[in-house]
Amino acid sequence: MKSKVKFLLILSLVMVFVLSSLGVLAQESVRVGTALPITGGLAAYGQDARNGTLLAQKIINEQGGLLNGMELELVNVDTQTQAQVGVDAAQRLVNINGVQAMVGPMSSGVTVPIVESVTGPNQVVQISPSATTPVLTTVEDDGYFFRTAPSDALQGVVAGDFAFDQGFESIAIMYVNNDYGQGLNDAVIDQFEARGGEVTASIAFEADQVSYRSELMNAASDNPDALLLVAYTDDGGITIIRQALQNGFFEEFVFTDGLKSPTIAEGIEDFLEGKYGTAPTSLPGGRGPETFAAMYEEEYGELPPLPYIDSSFDAVFVIALGIEKAGTVDGPAIRDAIREVLDPEGETVNIDEWDKAKELIAAGQTINFEGASGPVIFDEVGDRAGAIGIWQVQDGNIVDVDVVVE
Repeated sequence: MKSKVKFLLILSLVMVFVLSSLGVLAQESVRVGTALPITGGLAAYGQDARNGTLLAQKIINEQGGLLNGMELELVNVDTQTQAQVGVDAAQRLVNINGVQAMVGPMSSGVTVPIVESVTGPNQVVQISPSATTPVLTTVEDDGYFFRTAPSDALQGVVAGDFAFDQGFESIAIMYVNNDYGQGLNDAVIDQFEARGGEVTASIAFEADQVSYRSELMNAASDNPDALLLVAYTDDGGITIIRQALQNGFFEEFVFTDGLKSPTIAEGIEDFLEGKYGTAPTSLPGGRGPETFAAMYEEEYGELPPLPYIDSSFDAVFVIALGIEKAGTVDGPAIRDAIREVLDPEGETVNIDEWDKAKELIAAGQTINFEGASGPVIFDEVGDRAGAIGIWQVQDGNIVDVDVVVE
């Protein structure tokens, strides 16, 4: 009997040791979630955005990691560019992987329900690199949602102004039927009409249809000067462009950020030569964008090919700043720390200076983060001060030609 008691005592001590060891091991990394579309309508953007997050992870870990040497571990889930899939994936990140902060999603239509049903109620910090609907400015999130791309309230103003300044007195708008499309459509209408232009038609379309002839026929019925298209390359946008040209519905276009890809002109370069679009871009100031382009090319063998790769990098870096400032992996603490540590009047930190950022935080100083997408400045609701770029199709390539600052 005594031997049995002694055995159980020893076994208990061993179990305590093992469990304690496991606890230590569990603290060797800081988990941050990424909810990005590796498949589905925005898959072409999601993988490159993922590359941006991994590059931020690499820099942070190579320069000492987080919280006294713990590695940053990014745990990715695929939203498939679908709202319910995205919500389920975000719940896995929170409830199974135990993250207190996450990057993503990319599309507004997936981001809004995640904020409302997952991150907000669970006090998890969420930073989207590309969800731009104005709805997110007023969503009930208790301060846990930020975004490193500016709201479409700004892009809509710039796109409306640009279309009018191009000499188009009337336009038709076709927009993908989701929060992104609706928000940008509404903002463009307000600005274009405020300038004195006429929006002859505003038509929502469903993604991934074989034919958009009916929608295009309605859009062209009053002979507007141009079609302003709010779409993604993979949701029907390219099909709409080609069918508009093939059937003679439109010759003039204005595009938005979801179409900023050389794929829109493949095989029809002559027809789209000189056509313009708008997209969020880097704020002027600092060497972040230039540094990021060089780093990305060295890591992946090409310059960043699509929008929102830089803002994905910045989302990870900002979360890391919040965790380091908070001194803990706790949602409310990270939320408050992000607002405390980021300061346009603080000491400048570039994207390759994580070690400097840690030293400044340890010394109690604030940081002016000159991110990959330019200086990262949030307003009181977590919206990003930003700029909108004007891009153009030139010889089948996408070329940035101008920047409009908020």
